[in-house]
Parts: sequence; structure tokens; C-alpha cells
Amino acid sequence: MRHFTGVQDIGDLQEALRQALEIKNDRFKYVGLGRNKTLLMVFFNSSLRTRLSTQKAAMNLGMNVIVLDVNQGAWKLETERGVVMDGDKSEHLLEAIPVMGCYCDVIGVRSFARFESRKDDYEEKILNQFIKYSGRPVFSMEAATGHPLQSFADWITIEEHKTVVRPKVVMSWAPHPKSLPQAVPNSFAQWMVAAGYDVVITHPHGYELDTKFTAGARIEYDQMKAFEGADFVYGKNWSAASPEHYGQILNTDRTWTIGERQMSVTNNAYFMHCLPVRRNMIVTDDVIEGPRSLVIPEAANREISATVVLKMILESL
Repeated sequence: MRHFTGVQDIGDLQEALRQALEIKNDRFKYVGLGRNKTLLMVFFNSSLRTRLSTQKAAMNLGMNVIVLDVNQGAWKLETERGVVMDGDKSEHLLEAIPVMGCYCDVIGVRSFARFESRKDDYEEKILNQFIKYSGRPVFSMEAATGHPLQSFADWITIEEHKTVVRPKVVMSWAPHPKSLPQAVPNSFAQWMVAAGYDVVITHPHGYELDTKFTAGARIEYDQMKAFEGADFVYGKNWSAASPEHYGQILNTDRTWTIGERQMSVTNNAYFMHCLPVRRNMIVTDDVIEGPRSLVIPEAANREISATVVLKMILESL
């Protein structure tokens, strides 16, 4: 695997799962694979789980790690062509990227949607510039429209806890005070459909995700109906994805907050969320702290998904 930007890059899912469980049983089994190799992690946005889990994954494989926070430890970067750089941005990304490639063997990039241009966000301009100009294998640590490391970890977690071959997995929109990208829900929908689950997405009207990510999932606008018989419930907020309302908050209805009322109609479902989570906006305290909450196990599996991805990339060098 040269680059990792989505489920389409991982290859056979069952083989990926086998490797994940193998690594979880012995995190340092392939510690020699990354010897004298360097991972550069480039952050345009804040991170806790992604930063820690990916750095730990690289260490599991024996890699050296360089972490660059673009907003704290580098010149301000211009990303657009044709601009007169007479403002506060001192360096262009088109020079910075190949320079970064000189100092490492693999690059991880984290760059959220900016909500300035739907076209630019959905073309993944920053991530794809790294792929085009760095000369190195590149993997997404969350991009404008996808977060594949998170969804890989979510899938591993469901596989570890499911009791039926094809569980019903429901992803539910919930209210949030800020506009959030579609990256996590987009990737979650893709990975769950690829896994062959019964996937239902529930949200108010106006929050339809791009069908290139949701193909194969059922859309249900009645949240309580969607939750009926669910085996897993994934709570998440996202802002509007449609061109006419891109990045906007269209609804703040607190009845969508996931609580005991919703969970009571499920098949004793597990609750999942990528974290960080706004308590009593996305989910109530009693649900996220309850015995069926998987938020910590799925966060722990971020180390495993990142280790598998880095292993596959190293094996391709």
C-alpha cells in the first residue's frame, strides 16, 4: 500500500482484520520493520487520540517520529496558487511539502475541512498536494472529507463485540454548538457498508451526506424508528454537506441527543463515538458512562489501526 486515504486502499478487509488482531496480541511483533525509517506527522489541526495513537503505532514498528504542528512550530503556509504573498504567510506549501519529504520516509497529514469552498474541501486539496509533491507515501490522519484511521478502529471494535454476523449499525446525527466536518460520518458509512453490515443513517432533513460516501446505507429521518433493534449506535454531529448549505448549522433540536429514551428501543446496543464528545449535547452522561459504552475501547484501537496501516506502507517501501 503506497497511500492510505480510505477503505479502498486497505485491500482485503478480512486480511486487515487478521493483521489487526495479530498486532493487538503482540504490538511489537514487527518492531524491526521501521528501523532507521522516519515518520513525519504534519498537523494543520488539533489532535489528541490521532497524535498519541499514531506516534505510538510508529514506535511499535521501531520508527523515528517527527511531529510538526503547522500552527505552532512553522512559518504560516500559503496553500493557493497565483496569490501575491504580501500578507502574513511566509512560505508556500508547494515548497514546504518537498522539503518535508527530504527528512522522512512516510508522511501523515491532518487537515480538516475549512468550509470556505466545498469544491476545495471535497477535492482534498491539501492532502492531495502532499501525495503529489512530497515523493513519499502519505496517509490521512483526518482530511476534509474522511477519517479512515478512525473508521478502521471503529470497525475493529465492532468486530470484537458483535454477536451476529451482520449487526445493525446505526449512525445518528446529534446536535452540536459548532459546525463540524463530515469526515468522520463519511468514513464511518463507507467502512460499515464495506464490512457488509446493516447500516442505517438517521438525521434531520437537510443533513444528507454525499451519496458517494453513503451508498449502500439506508437513510431514516425518524431517529426512534432507526434505533429499533440496533446492535451498535454511533453518535456524531456534522454540518450540512449540500452545496447550498455547506458547513451550516440547520438544526439544534436537543431531542436528537442520544439518551436512554433512544437506547431503550435498541437490541441492548453498544454506544460508540470517535471523541472528543460534547456531553449532554451528543450523548447523555448515563449512556456514555454506561456498561455498553465502547468509546474507550475504540479509542484504544486507534493504535491498532494506525499500526496496521503503517506496517502495510513500510512493507511497500
